[in-house]
Amino acid sequence: MKKEQVVNCQFSVWYPLFKKHTIKSLILPLPQNVIEYLLDDGTLVVSGSDHNTEQRNINSDLDEEEDVQWSDDETTATVTAPEFPEFTSKVLESINALGGSVFPKLNWSSPRDANWIALNSSLQCSSLSDIFLLFKSSDFITHDLTQPFLQCSDQDSPDPVISYELVLRKWSELIPGGEFRCYVKENKLIAISQRDYTQFYHHILKQEDLITHAIQDFFNKNIQHKFLDEDFVFDAYRDSQGRVWLIDFNPFGEVTDSLLFTWDELLSGEITQQQEGPAFRYTNSEVTVQPSPCLSYRIPRDFVDLSTGEDAYKLIDFLKLQKDKNLERITQNNTTNSNGSLTNIIV
Repeated sequence: MKKEQVVNCQFSVWYPLFKKHTIKSLILPLPQNVIEYLLDDGTLVVSGSDHNTEQRNINSDLDEEEDVQWSDDETTATVTAPEFPEFTSKVLESINALGGSVFPKLNWSSPRDANWIALNSSLQCSSLSDIFLLFKSSDFITHDLTQPFLQCSDQDSPDPVISYELVLRKWSELIPGGEFRCYVKENKLIAISQRDYTQFYHHILKQEDLITHAIQDFFNKNIQHKFLDEDFVFDAYRDSQGRVWLIDFNPFGEVTDSLLFTWDELLSGEITQQQEGPAFRYTNSEVTVQPSPCLSYRIPRDFVDLSTGEDAYKLIDFLKLQKDKNLERITQNNTTNSNGSLTNIIV
């Protein structure tokens, strides 16, 4: 996977080429001060200036009454939400133009690892505050902003200059069972995977051939030889009428989730040797249902590192902490027992 392939999978690069085959979207340049805010770990507060003004006025009296200083530390600083009035105005205008609700993402990724933090556990957003809350809670968004070329093979070459963008897509209720990831090598569709492989969908089992033919036909007519690379991954959605829609493009490499395949299979050409058409894999029974891979993002990263042993230094620190706590507990117990015995003797 080359850096150029990653660049070509940016939304603003491919959207003009395939606009009529995908969901209506608007693209806004992301100001530098917004990028800095998104990367600032110390500021989790999100602005509420994009919400209804009347609602803010109704709650203003309550806010004044509840404005109590609970801390005894006079040096404690009040964290206030940064304001981006011009950017906020453009975002709200775009959201309204798209029907009032949008699906947000950056150049490559959406914050799907952070949907748990939203009140409705959804990526549906109707304000900039909704978007900020998801973005600041997402590792996928941080990866886009800091390490987009991390797994590229041409690390010796300079990184391309990236102009970051906020992508707002018209909100559509997509059924997870209709989403599929498609792998293309040398402009040939070699594999299709059920996107939500953690669940069993009976209609996929019944319509395996129809789904394969529909996606293959869509690829042949609308995508083949029209994308900027010959190796790539695209996500497609087949609706209840059997029509296929383009959802996104991804680089053909390990930075993209291979789902029910392995990258060894996809890169080696092993799959193309086994059959003529694309290999189609899906969860074919309830016995093979798995937990969502995004569940690990709902707990602190340190806990994940400790449980998997990925960070040896954190594990050592944790063991030292436990040792210190045990020594402290033993000391306290000895002190208590000693005091108790002395009291009994005096009494």
